[in-house]
Amino acid sequence: MKQNDWEEFAVTKSNEVIGFIGLGVMGKSMAVNLLKAGFEVFVYTRTKEKASELLSQGAKWASSPKEIAQLANVIISMVGYPSDVEEIYFGENGLIENGKKGTHLIDMTTSTPSLAMRISEEAKKRGMQSLDAPVSGGDIGARDAKLTIMVGGDSEAFEVVRPIFDIIGSNVVHQGPAGSGQHTKMCNQIAIASNMIGVTEAISYAKKAGLDPDRVLRSISSGSAGSWSLSNLVPRMVKGDFEPGFYIKHFIKDMKIALDEAERMGMEAPGLSLSKSLYEGLAEAGEENSGTQALYKHYN
Repeated sequence: MKQNDWEEFAVTKSNEVIGFIGLGVMGKSMAVNLLKAGFEVFVYTRTKEKASELLSQGAKWASSPKEIAQLANVIISMVGYPSDVEEIYFGENGLIENGKKGTHLIDMTTSTPSLAMRISEEAKKRGMQSLDAPVSGGDIGARDAKLTIMVGGDSEAFEVVRPIFDIIGSNVVHQGPAGSGQHTKMCNQIAIASNMIGVTEAISYAKKAGLDPDRVLRSISSGSAGSWSLSNLVPRMVKGDFEPGFYIKHFIKDMKIALDEAERMGMEAPGLSLSKSLYEGLAEAGEENSGTQALYKHYN
């Protein structure tokens, strides 16, 4: 089928009902942007109170993943851990067991490539399509609909739901077959892990040298040392703002997945290992629900 032939099947506000599971730091903003775009959105989260803001903006409540599966034909999940993904998709009241033929399942959780491939295989057996589509950009990217979205799965399914991705993200790339999105997210997390050490050490050094961290940031953020973490997270560090744009506990989960995959491929990742150990130390000190910028506390 040619690219332009997909216009006939592409998602539109008139022919799709979206189900959204998981309304955390990022998921809530993503669902809000879909509502603003005019889609009918059903939401489910374990704690209904978390959905109150969305319900006041026009979202509709579903009492379980099963109900989401019965109501929606595009279902997005954005939860915490692979175990949560497995329960949502394969539990007794899960999406695979109860989804309708023709449904598109989109897991945007950072999870394991093997689980993404399993979901895809089982979904196809029941006449559904599945995409693994983890994101990067944190709370700011989710709020501003500027997420980077890394997609694995069938290219035809990707083209059908591309309009949805374009509403919540600004950098959407189809990476390959099922599991490819998750592998790409591991590349992203590996790069961030070592970068966060460098960023935090640089600003800690500036402070100990008696420099103004804000002035230092103005100089180095636009040069060869520039990075998203430097520009977006250092201002939070300097202000003492350690609220989560992305939880430390979830970053540790991601780094463990990446290390497991690297080991499976026979690859060493010393920078990733060091970063994981530093963040685990913070989690043990009670910082697991802080944002990743709380690495600053290790040095200060």
